[in-house]
Amino acid sequence: MFDSKTLLVALAVGSGAASATPAIAQAPAGLRTGSIQGQTIDARTLTPVSGVTVSLPILELETSSELDGRFLLEGVPAGSYTLEFRVIGYRPAATTDVIVRPNRITYVDAQLEALAVELEGIVVVSGYFPEVESQPNSIIGFSGEEIRRAPGSAGDVSRIMASLPSVAKVNDQTNSLVVRGGSPIENAFYVDNIQIPNVNHFPTQGASGGPIGLLNVDFIEAVDFKTGGFSAAYGDRLSSVMDLSLRDGNRSEFDGQLDLNLAGLGGVAEGPLFGRGSWLVSVRRSYLDLLIKMVDVGSTVAPRYSDYQGKVAFDLGKGHKLTLLGVAAEDRMTSDSTVAVENAMIVFGNQDLRQGTVGSSWRAVWRGGVSNTSLSYTGSRFVEDYYETTGGNQLFQNRSLEHAFTLRNVNTAPLGGSHSIDFGVEAKHYRIDYDNYYAEYTDALGDLTPELVVDKRIDETKLSAFGTYTVKPWSRLVLNLGLRADHFTFSDNSHLSPRASLSFGLSDRTSVTAATGVYYQSLPAVLLAQQEENRTLKDPRAIHYVLGLSHMLSDYTRLTVEAYHKNYDRFPINPMQPSLFVIDELFYRYGFFMNHEQLISEGRARTSGIEATVQKRLARDVYGLLSAAYFRSEYAGGDDVWRDRVFDNRIVLSAEGGYKPNSSWEFSARWIYAGGPPYTPLDLERSATLNRGVLDGSRINSARYPNYHSLNVRFDRRFSFSGSNMILYVSVWNAYNRKNVAGYYWNEVEGKQNSSLQWSALPIFGVEYEF
Repeated sequence: MFDSKTLLVALAVGSGAASATPAIAQAPAGLRTGSIQGQTIDARTLTPVSGVTVSLPILELETSSELDGRFLLEGVPAGSYTLEFRVIGYRPAATTDVIVRPNRITYVDAQLEALAVELEGIVVVSGYFPEVESQPNSIIGFSGEEIRRAPGSAGDVSRIMASLPSVAKVNDQTNSLVVRGGSPIENAFYVDNIQIPNVNHFPTQGASGGPIGLLNVDFIEAVDFKTGGFSAAYGDRLSSVMDLSLRDGNRSEFDGQLDLNLAGLGGVAEGPLFGRGSWLVSVRRSYLDLLIKMVDVGSTVAPRYSDYQGKVAFDLGKGHKLTLLGVAAEDRMTSDSTVAVENAMIVFGNQDLRQGTVGSSWRAVWRGGVSNTSLSYTGSRFVEDYYETTGGNQLFQNRSLEHAFTLRNVNTAPLGGSHSIDFGVEAKHYRIDYDNYYAEYTDALGDLTPELVVDKRIDETKLSAFGTYTVKPWSRLVLNLGLRADHFTFSDNSHLSPRASLSFGLSDRTSVTAATGVYYQSLPAVLLAQQEENRTLKDPRAIHYVLGLSHMLSDYTRLTVEAYHKNYDRFPINPMQPSLFVIDELFYRYGFFMNHEQLISEGRARTSGIEATVQKRLARDVYGLLSAAYFRSEYAGGDDVWRDRVFDNRIVLSAEGGYKPNSSWEFSARWIYAGGPPYTPLDLERSATLNRGVLDGSRINSARYPNYHSLNVRFDRRFSFSGSNMILYVSVWNAYNRKNVAGYYWNEVEGKQNSSLQWSALPIFGVEYEF
């Protein structure tokens, strides 16, 4: 378990040759200039698009892409730019935050969406917001630069999502995503078509959250976050999909970068590979434990973590590309009884966690079609031991080894005219070994639960096939009809999941979208393994209904409004505690290790809400995102009584934005307001008698925490030298020091109820040196 106070201390302390020579446009000679290279390709067929006008409007520079789609802009003064792409027959496109560095090459590949027909009397607006036909609603995209500079995110791809109306406010100490009334177990992460179960250090076993992300933001090219109604290509998740694309390394020259920031101390290196590809690697390590050795800060916990990433891209031939991906992390934390007493911790212990994913992807462009086939392996090891501070009795021993082997194939093929199809298959095999001990304990309602030993191996295979038919019966209408089939061998459950979505253009700037679908998800293995009878549990199901409106306020500002409703059923319920929701207990218990009873599949849930977002891209010097959401999230347990879920904020407001007066300075801020989520008060009399936190069973989720709000501010300063570049930034989290309550708990050392707070005002600094 990663202690929130521990993290608070941690933060406070601390080339292929082109087939033709590209056309060149050159700015007036300057002392510090770089170049922009790239390729323009069709977004659906991935074939080159020639004759595309590529321009930097602010410098009045432009060029055209050659037959192979390649283009080159040389002599561009160091700075931040917006690159625009225009050609007849395709929707205009724009790439913001194109950073040009002295004597370095910046690569920008543009995927252009073909227009079905020329629309008479309609001017297609600039493409600052690319359209995704298979996901017409509930999607928002960010570039790597937008994630890097976002105030309050510390380069964490999950934390930037906290400003979205679809995401409930959970806790400053975790980046767990709770999307549209879901829970932290309901999110999927794909990196270059390879699924990674958890992208965080100190991961919560069986869920997708953690205190800090492990993906290096300097690798990220783009992120698409899908919060509902997603296509049949994605399964085994109920709420959201985060699809990340990593950039290739530099194909022409060696580049390096050194970083010191919240995530730790690290570096990035990249360069060409045999003239037909590139490589890209990074290594990072936290530094808190090193500082503690140098500075006497008293008894404290020093988490240590590191991560390693690499990507190799290699052109096999015309239209064929092979990529190799590796992501790994190791996390360690140790505390003893002395540290626990001095820091008011009710438990202490050791953690030694390791996780990693390696895989390869083969992307092939056939006659008008594209296929992407990935093979990957994911492994994780949990070694954990925890003890009571008051008596020193062991509470929990975790010895888990989890292995997953995955084959995923996704294909896109035109059927002629305005018809196309996406289809594919997926096969996963899991081999999991548990050697876990759960001590006798007093449960949430004060009842004694006997000890449990789990010594089990699980072998499970998940097989899936999916397809989506896309048709454009009229120039303004796009229809997607999908179907997914899944079979899970562990539970012997099989499912068919129909899905449908549409987009209708009311005008050149306004469109209406809608989606519905059925979604299934298998339960976490660490939960199923605790009782043999859990094998018979049903897989939870969610049905999505989404209706939206999108309107372009300007070429680079978009308003979206969406209403949604989700019905859940088949959730696990403990019949001995029918008023509690097992999945939400993950939030209270920091893991699925407190459910020893045989479970039944009778839990239900529902959520409804409306969201509004205004997003302005960085076209000139100002960017921002304003959002608001109102929603209700409820569950019905074994007693058939509807209660608020623990992530039911009701209201979430967010304002985020920045100002770049020039290429050297940037100022940004993010303010978030969220209604206080519900909680169950402690039964103080029984808690005092047992010296354990005991919930008041007559008031389940009947009280609410105080409302949450905080302000994060950030200042960036960029320095350009003759052959290198440096970024310095200072950020303050919770700048006006709001005392946001994280929770109430029973302090077994002091024998009374205490409250824990989320982060106080917290200064963060960082430096990046590129050479």
